[in-house]
Amino acid sequence: MPTEGCADMNNLMRPIIGISMGDPFGNGPEITVRALADEKLYERCKPLIVGDETSINYALKVAEKVHGIHLKLNVISSPAEGKYTYGTIDLMDLKLIPADAIPDTSELNEPKPFGVGACALGGEAAFQYVVKVIQLAMEHQIDATVTNALSKEAINMAGHHYSGHTEIYADYTDTPKYTMMLAHGDLRVVHVSTHVSLREACDRVKKDRVLDCIRIANEGCKALGIKEPKIGVAGLNPHCGENGMFGWEEVEEIQPAIDAAMAEGIIIPEKKPTPPDTIFSKALGGWYDIVVAMYHDQGHIPLKVKGFVYNREEKHWEAVEGVNVTLGLPVIRASVDHGTGIDLAGSGRSSELSLVNAIDYAIHMVHARKES
Repeated sequence: MPTEGCADMNNLMRPIIGISMGDPFGNGPEITVRALADEKLYERCKPLIVGDETSINYALKVAEKVHGIHLKLNVISSPAEGKYTYGTIDLMDLKLIPADAIPDTSELNEPKPFGVGACALGGEAAFQYVVKVIQLAMEHQIDATVTNALSKEAINMAGHHYSGHTEIYADYTDTPKYTMMLAHGDLRVVHVSTHVSLREACDRVKKDRVLDCIRIANEGCKALGIKEPKIGVAGLNPHCGENGMFGWEEVEEIQPAIDAAMAEGIIIPEKKPTPPDTIFSKALGGWYDIVVAMYHDQGHIPLKVKGFVYNREEKHWEAVEGVNVTLGLPVIRASVDHGTGIDLAGSGRSSELSLVNAIDYAIHMVHARKES
């Protein structure tokens, strides 16, 4: 009897994680199957795929052919119907991808890339998977959401004019203030701007937006269980502008935001902008729990240098790690930190590490939210 009680308690503690399949012609279906082939994952959560049976069936065939993975599929209509046991993948099938759009698995002798590329069909499907997991989370049918990659080009071809997941989530959850956080281990970064031109990114470095990002970064760290976050704020210009010699943004916009944040009790150890060429080394050294970057590449480059490892001798990626989390939302959203892998889709050579990390981040955030 005590053993049964422990099993029941463990079952209650496992959050339901809704995983959007990503672009059906990308590597999302394959890496999802690979991630769910780990028995230990089911000890931590109840994974649920939102996607298409046609795509997942092909991914299962690839996993069997290339990796010797044998899993069954359980198609359900609601999260409550899931089995959530290792060996069986639970899937909500949106029936958006017809069978003739996916290679015939009966003729699969040797997996090879689809060669489909970005298209409206894939974009529409990927978009609807995301909308569905958001809906399930907003209705409290699942505890958190995790997203595989979608193609921005494809979703726009399908008529959905968003620059990425972050903006879709903000729109469908009616969230006015939000930001993207990238994480790999203890290195975390949020961004003042993301998917805009570099020229526009510079124009978006304004006190109010920088202050919003500092606040969201602070609350985001607390949502991860960090009680007193230490925040580093990057400058925009070389050497933080050298008091106006290379630009005035640090003096006129960033420093006032830092002063306002510190007046609210937010901890910014250096009390001023930190030069972008040193702030990430300091973050890796433990100076900060999170860094506020001023634009997309300022934050993305150091994260991907740390998380993406290419084996030059064997000519393949040994690791593609990192997590993308949207902070400020009423629902939990974590994501892979890589693209759709269109050139690899169907080959069985894509790494599931980023997806596993994203699932673990989502699980951690669920438990931290319950404890707060």
